[in-house]
Amino acid sequence: MTRRRFFAPPDAFAPDGSSLKLAPDEARHLLDVLRLERGEEVFVFDGEGREFRCVIEERGGRGGATLSVASQVEAARPESSLRLTLALALLKGEKFDLVVQKATELGVWRIRPVVTKLADVRLRDAADAERRAARWRRIALEACKQSGRARVPEVDAPLACAALFEQASPDTEEWRVMFSERGGSGFVETIENLQNPLAVTALVGSEGGWTDDELALAESAGWRVVTLGGRTLRAETAAITITALLQHRFGDLV
Repeated sequence: MTRRRFFAPPDAFAPDGSSLKLAPDEARHLLDVLRLERGEEVFVFDGEGREFRCVIEERGGRGGATLSVASQVEAARPESSLRLTLALALLKGEKFDLVVQKATELGVWRIRPVVTKLADVRLRDAADAERRAARWRRIALEACKQSGRARVPEVDAPLACAALFEQASPDTEEWRVMFSERGGSGFVETIENLQNPLAVTALVGSEGGWTDDELALAESAGWRVVTLGGRTLRAETAAITITALLQHRFGDLV
């Protein structure tokens, strides 16, 4: 039977872990949409990889609901063994939303929006950047519910491309790769003799592509520049394709 799954962050749980309080929007879905009753069983994941079998205890005030925790269980779907970070240039319209959704379904660990020189998207200020990031986090959460994941990918606030290159990798065994239509080696030949990395950061360019300066900065920072071949892909298509390829080659997409 399909699990009826809900989300509650770690701070929604009681200190002893015996109960939790659902946020109003989650509680409304449980009580008003699904019309579940006291004593019925549901599953709750905390966004950090843990999932619990719970029982509805009572309706709370203002649309809340209290659940008792019966036991911790295996997540509905396993996490990939690959810690895959997708660094993606800002895209127009709902294209970035689409990539966040599909990349989450495909098992990415982290999503890093990147401001590039040739992108058609410009952020007004820090508040605008944070509003966008909050939206992408909601999309990632919904994609986790749909796909059965118990861990919600981190979604960062947008950062400048140069700042991404300047940051040192926290994982010395991480493979950092920049995908480009020009100036790179082929994907297959690049990974042919590569031992399976535990972590990968894949950078996918904007609709306007990369400047010579950005390519030079990447290479000087130790990034590998790779191309997917002769056809020109839309940025959102490339991002989803690259995520799937990397999860198939190094992760759990079989």
